[in-house]
Amino acid sequence: MTDEAILDAVAAQARWMEALLADLVRAPTVLGAEDAGQAVMARAFADCGLEPVDVPLRADALRGAEGASPFSWDVVGKRNVVATWPADAEAEGARSLILNGHVDVVPPAAEHLWTRPPYGAVREGDWLYGRGAGDMKAGLAAMAGAVRALRGLGLPLGAPVQLQSVVEEECTGHGALQCLLDGHRADACVITEPHPDHLTVAQVGVLWFHVDVDGVPAHAARADRLGFNAIEAAGAVLEALRGLEAELNADPPPPYDAFAHPINLNPGIVAGGDWTSTVAASCTLSCRLACFPGESPDALAERVEATVARAAAEDPRLAGGRARVRYDGFRCEGCAVAEDEPLVRALGDAYERRHGERPALVATTATTDARHFVRAGIPAVCFGPRAERIHGVDERVSLSSMVETAQVLALFVRDWSGAIRPGSEGPARGKEEKDHHVVHGREPAGRG
Repeated sequence: MTDEAILDAVAAQARWMEALLADLVRAPTVLGAEDAGQAVMARAFADCGLEPVDVPLRADALRGAEGASPFSWDVVGKRNVVATWPADAEAEGARSLILNGHVDVVPPAAEHLWTRPPYGAVREGDWLYGRGAGDMKAGLAAMAGAVRALRGLGLPLGAPVQLQSVVEEECTGHGALQCLLDGHRADACVITEPHPDHLTVAQVGVLWFHVDVDGVPAHAARADRLGFNAIEAAGAVLEALRGLEAELNADPPPPYDAFAHPINLNPGIVAGGDWTSTVAASCTLSCRLACFPGESPDALAERVEATVARAAAEDPRLAGGRARVRYDGFRCEGCAVAEDEPLVRALGDAYERRHGERPALVATTATTDARHFVRAGIPAVCFGPRAERIHGVDERVSLSSMVETAQVLALFVRDWSGAIRPGSEGPARGKEEKDHHVVHGREPAGRG
């Protein structure tokens, strides 16, 4: 099965992938409303000739799991959708694989600023616009299109390939974590995030925290001498946190020393007050802060709490516990994969055959679900279509890039999990050989 045959077969899936992407973008899969997108993905996996299976989120299992984040919302009824392409027979050198993407999206901030409907899936030239078009529904379409093309060609597999459409990547990563808890594992994972022209091999950890500030309400007519405004006091807390941000950026380790400002504090939500003519009695500052791979998010949380405590000690208005830190959402470590990892080499080889040059290997100042796989001993990298303005206004994705991503993935799947071709030694193996896991959620019979 030649490279040319695979590239042509994937190109023939372009319209199918675009239609799938448009259906996904039209589904507003924000937190708590992901199921409409999962219904689309279940149909897409079935259209690939695979049997989609639900992997429900289970709060009891997640709350006690290593790598879980604190969460206050209900996960009843939430599901991941997975579909496994089973191996035809074991082949020497073939390894199992997970292709993973998330269906959830962030809210379309400031809809009045969008020049096209956020969920309209409007195409203009090579670009398709819409919330989640790039982050990361085009990646879901690309991985499904790659598998659909290979199955149409009749590629024999020497190790299984699983497609995963997961939820909650944007707030906890618990969709991917639940898949791992339920036994869906493999020898490697590629997450089709919008990371074009490179493979992402390192990412930061992320902490979400919320600072609740209490004020003293009073009539606004006497605000100059009565009451204490919690909203204004939250500003003092934020100023102190900016000092912590500067400390965290003072001496970044490699590869983050190549970034001018790798650790970012983002005050994403400020909520306070209850009446325009009343001195604000409360304010909550909800923030995102990052940490480097190898650093503990628990240690970062301790530094946040110490910073808020210092700010309170320096402002008598905040004395007596008027500023408190709590956690809800991301609390995760960073991760990194070695540049000589067989997954990195093999995916890089496939990229080079499609594009004529090797991809860059980069670090990101964002987080992805890769950390869950790495923690479980499964090397994971990110590679996907070209997108612009993700989490911003008029998010868009390149449709030609989506097809190119699918072509690279198809070549990689053939080399990594397919049958051995004449004259090929198969994908390189590490020094510590291990049998591949079956990705149905159980070990192969007879294996330890």
